[in-house]
Amino acid sequence: MERSSAEMPGGVTISLMLAVPDARRAAAWYKEALGAEELWNLGSVIGLTISGAPFFLHEPTAQGFHAPQSPGDTTVRVEVMVDNPDAFVARALEAGATGSLNDIHSHERPWGTHRQGGFTDPFGHSWLVGDKSPLRRF
Repeated sequence: MERSSAEMPGGVTISLMLAVPDARRAAAWYKEALGAEELWNLGSVIGLTISGAPFFLHEPTAQGFHAPQSPGDTTVRVEVMVDNPDAFVARALEAGATGSLNDIHSHERPWGTHRQGGFTDPFGHSWLVGDKSPLRRF
């Protein structure tokens, strides 16, 4: 019988790894802009966490793992669910992300109102930041 992830011992953590041209510089930015904390650092690969949510940075490899070539080239969209999306986006914008607080909106969804906005980090990755309302079963 196949087990669902909800039945797996210890639960499941889903994370992401972002390709960045300079892992040290990127880690410094994520620490300043998003309050990330370093888990470990191997130089070209760095583990970080934001409020307990892990993510990883890795410099490009010869095996086809590349950073976005320019803002707007999206290879992954980072979805962040927080209590205060406006404050999270504002902090990133103050640290040099591109976007606008005017782009944060409340959307009516089947489960209720969902507040969401976003930004593009200096390394070309698109981040969508919303409240935690989509995390409840509907």
